[in-house]
Amino acid sequence: MIGVLAAYERLVASGELKSDPDQRRAAERLGALQKELEAGSGGGLLARLFARRDQPRGVYLWGGVGRGKSMLMDLFVGSLGIAEKRRVHFHEFMLEVDRLLREERAREAGDPIPPVAARLAADVRCLAFDEMVVTNTADAAIMSRLFTTLIRDEGVVVVTTSNRPPRDLYKDGLNRSLFIPFIELIEEELDVVPLNGPVDYRLDRLAGLDTWHTPLGDAATAQVREAFFRLTDFAPEDAEHVPSADLDLGGGRTLHVPKSLKGVAVFSFKRLCGENRGAADYLAIARAYHTVIVVGIPMLGPENRNEALRFTKLVDALYEGNVKLFATAATEPKALYPSGDGAFEFERTVSRLKEMQSADYMARGHGAT
Repeated sequence: MIGVLAAYERLVASGELKSDPDQRRAAERLGALQKELEAGSGGGLLARLFARRDQPRGVYLWGGVGRGKSMLMDLFVGSLGIAEKRRVHFHEFMLEVDRLLREERAREAGDPIPPVAARLAADVRCLAFDEMVVTNTADAAIMSRLFTTLIRDEGVVVVTTSNRPPRDLYKDGLNRSLFIPFIELIEEELDVVPLNGPVDYRLDRLAGLDTWHTPLGDAATAQVREAFFRLTDFAPEDAEHVPSADLDLGGGRTLHVPKSLKGVAVFSFKRLCGENRGAADYLAIARAYHTVIVVGIPMLGPENRNEALRFTKLVDALYEGNVKLFATAATEPKALYPSGDGAFEFERTVSRLKEMQSADYMARGHGAT
């Protein structure tokens, strides 16, 4: 089995990847970690206990969409020659944590964090996460203690990808002060490696796909479905198992996200604009996701004034956060809301929707100003 750096160099040499200094530096760091982990593997529990004295530092690999984070994680986990490894999407992991905490609390055996950490660490030396992102207060409140126990007491080495640097995790979140110790833990125990070069390689995967699809129907649905699978690397044949999420909107409110994976969210127009929502809800979506897919946008008339206003607020939030928008709609943007209160102002929304389809907009980094 070849190392992660050698595997990366092979892909560059074969022309499958373009040479990228940031990617190479990240591959070098992951390669060094691979050697440390493999050198300390085996030997049973006693060897593992002694290995904690010289426990390798983990890696926090962050960068914008399409910079190669998932590709490098694939190479790292695939080439890591130890049995005690686990890779999991961060959202799925936190759902598992929530379930284990409930089980431990039901036993009324005191602090549930240590036994949950012990169960998670069983037979795991390296825990690899895809897309670390924190969107709700409950996760933010427990992460510091949970990961301190996993890393410092259980000896688990954490490797993770994220679209954001550690200091921007859960930014502007409710009770964020509870989360600061986790950020400090990351900076103390993991090497933070930026992977944020100027090229968005994921855009290549969208070649040939438009962002606005009309009219509504199977053909339009197939196009945004294809975009989702290209952006998330999720197997289309396993579509029924795409994870969902509940986005924390603050004030004890949440928004169910029917499909949520690797910073990509899928919503119906009815869910986003047919219900009573304000700008703050849309800003929360724009902060949490780099790409939003909205399906079922209808023609709007005077009787849909409220829906048109909400759609305007949604587009404003996505535009200002440089969020990529894919949509299925009954018609082109300029014909969506031809008459009714605010139809003249809606022309600004049409202008933004047109710009959001441009190559220049699609190349912008999420959240950049």
